[in-house]
Amino acid sequence: MEYLADNWIVLLLMGVYSVLCLGAGWWFQKRASTGVKEYFVAKREIPGWVIALAFYSTFISTNTYIGQAGHAFKAGLCWAWVGIFWTAFCMISWLVLGPRLRRQTAAIGSLTIPDYFDFRYKSELSKAIRVLSAFVILFATMWYMAGIAKGCAHLLESLLQIRYEYGAFLIIFLTCAYTVCGGMYSVLWVDAIQGLMMFVVAIIMVLIPVVYVGGFEPLMAKVADVTHVTAGANPMPMGDGLVTFCSLVSFTYILGIGLAVGMKQISEPRCLIRFYSVDNARSMKFAMIATPILLGISLVCVMGLGALVHGMTTVREAAFLVNNTDEVIGTMLAKCDSPLLSGICMAGLFAAGMSSLASVTLIVGTAFVGDMMRVFRPMSDARVVTGTKWTMVAYCAIVFLIAVLRPAGIVELTAFSGAVFAASFFPAVFGGLYLRWGTGHGAFYSMLIGMVSCVGWRLTVKFWGPTLKDVHEISWVSALKDVHEIIPSFAVSLIAYVIISRLTRGKIPSQDHLDRVFGT
Repeated sequence: MEYLADNWIVLLLMGVYSVLCLGAGWWFQKRASTGVKEYFVAKREIPGWVIALAFYSTFISTNTYIGQAGHAFKAGLCWAWVGIFWTAFCMISWLVLGPRLRRQTAAIGSLTIPDYFDFRYKSELSKAIRVLSAFVILFATMWYMAGIAKGCAHLLESLLQIRYEYGAFLIIFLTCAYTVCGGMYSVLWVDAIQGLMMFVVAIIMVLIPVVYVGGFEPLMAKVADVTHVTAGANPMPMGDGLVTFCSLVSFTYILGIGLAVGMKQISEPRCLIRFYSVDNARSMKFAMIATPILLGISLVCVMGLGALVHGMTTVREAAFLVNNTDEVIGTMLAKCDSPLLSGICMAGLFAAGMSSLASVTLIVGTAFVGDMMRVFRPMSDARVVTGTKWTMVAYCAIVFLIAVLRPAGIVELTAFSGAVFAASFFPAVFGGLYLRWGTGHGAFYSMLIGMVSCVGWRLTVKFWGPTLKDVHEISWVSALKDVHEIIPSFAVSLIAYVIISRLTRGKIPSQDHLDRVFGT
């Protein structure tokens, strides 16, 4: 009874929110199950304001509100530079990719990113591209979903004392339930509601440390000179490191995370598929303006939040949190004196995780059934939809098992996932939209090279390099430790696309097909 008395507001808000999500899935179930087009892309009939909020809420997930915000606890206020990169890529996504992707996918009848590669390049490797891209989705999404579930589970553990395993199960399978029922309809409309919640919560969260300390100036005075120690085996006092540019973290690392996660907006299917569902050009123009504004304001509020939490913590608490940054935001909310504000923030953070999990869960189902199984064995629309639903349930079970093992931190998991997508997909997507001379061979091999080089860099330089004896005496290894895998893997993938497409120029699709794709 004491537990309920202390947490009833948070539990009530969470319960109401969960019922609304499940209700949306039930409401859209009949409409979504009428066919593949309805289940996969909501029949391309979603208003622009819904798409804007859905894109925003899908991208700025638990990774941002818990992982990235918490990471600023050990990186300092300069971590906000990551948000600048993300906002820039959001603008690129909507201005450069969105309009063309919406137009081309409608013209060639594409319903997924893998089948876009198939229909656009129309070569002897088209089916191979489709299957390979589906495999990339299955591989990279696993780590992203595990990171999101991990963040939400830590939050439930910190604020409501719910066991980590139970929290991970709740976030994964509650999201799975409404996604399976309503397909893209429920994903987009629930995402829009979640986006509104998350925008309000971002503003509330940045005010919590200010109110707790007693004002902005007292807070900054505390943060500007702290006795809290840095992370790592040899902790040192931070001093003014939280407010000094790149004193606690290298700009190379900031650049790597900014690119790896930011480039997901121009390469990851869960973001790109949003463009498929926009109902018309007018809606696209509205969303093109609204989405970067929503994202930019929210990132200003949350990206440096962890650094401000130093003003709320003791030396002992800070020593723990600096090595466990995924728990920083949960600690901040636990210290908040208002159960109502904590409940609102908790619901918003839960929404942040669910919005991203729902999107990628659906993408996984469509990739496995629509772009792998259906390629080798023709299936009716009804069987495709049913198979997609069962695939989502099975995949969520696998992700739950991975999340229970508590893999790396949220920032690293989601950044690695983003790096795989950017290195594998961006050259083929951009080339397909803008380069008439791009070939299926260029798309296939750039995708393969991008994925292999990204994973290879992570396993060698990131994991093997730092374990070398006398690593500090090997200058090139030490210098490469902070270079994120996105930088070399993206570069070699892009170069491979250009060179291989030029070498296989005889494999370019027919002029009639290109005229249909490009609308000329």
